[in-house]
Amino acid sequence: HPAAGQLEEPQRGDATTPGTALNMLIDSHCHLDASEFDPDRTAVIERARAAGVQAQVVPAVTAASWPKLREVCQQAPGLYPAYGLHPMFLAEHRPGHLDQLRDWIERERPCAIGECGLDFFVDGLDAQAQQDYFIGQLKLARDFDLPVIVHARRAVDAVIASIRRIGGLRGVVHSFPGSPEQAAQLDKLGFLLGLGGPLTYDRAQRLQRLVR
Repeated sequence: HPAAGQLEEPQRGDATTPGTALNMLIDSHCHLDASEFDPDRTAVIERARAAGVQAQVVPAVTAASWPKLREVCQQAPGLYPAYGLHPMFLAEHRPGHLDQLRDWIERERPCAIGECGLDFFVDGLDAQAQQDYFIGQLKLARDFDLPVIVHARRAVDAVIASIRRIGGLRGVVHSFPGSPEQAAQLDKLGFLLGLGGPLTYDRAQRLQRLVR
């Protein structure tokens, strides 16, 4: 793997050469280790490369998924693992997983920590437990100087408060759903905004205004 937190430097070339610095695309968030991709994962990766996507970051969701994710990322060039504990899978997390995550980071040298964060949309997810796992992962990101891949559904203000509380962080807020004011706060904190499929929905006028 490259040095922690870094992707390989793209080769220089002219603007018409696939994979050169002028037109290199990196998918910062794709769950290619999911079982739905088992039948055609290789074809999916090949289509991505043909479309100019030269690298893909694959974030984890549970501790149990880390070994398969590592194996998937070793099977093809341009796949970079991130290890973390997703808030929507709270029932599968245990406090000891944070210690395991530290060990995985030290040994595997991933490019980021995640997917982590807060989800106040799904019923039945204990907010305090989510916060405990999120803060634990933010502290690891600070300690290892790694970016974080953050999930923030109906929880952008709480995510911003947590990031401020720990400090010294950077990363991407995945599928950003918030306001221009929240976007500005995250920008000042050193975070980028992930924009996914919802941007293309006709009803997503507020998000389209934000992007403009």
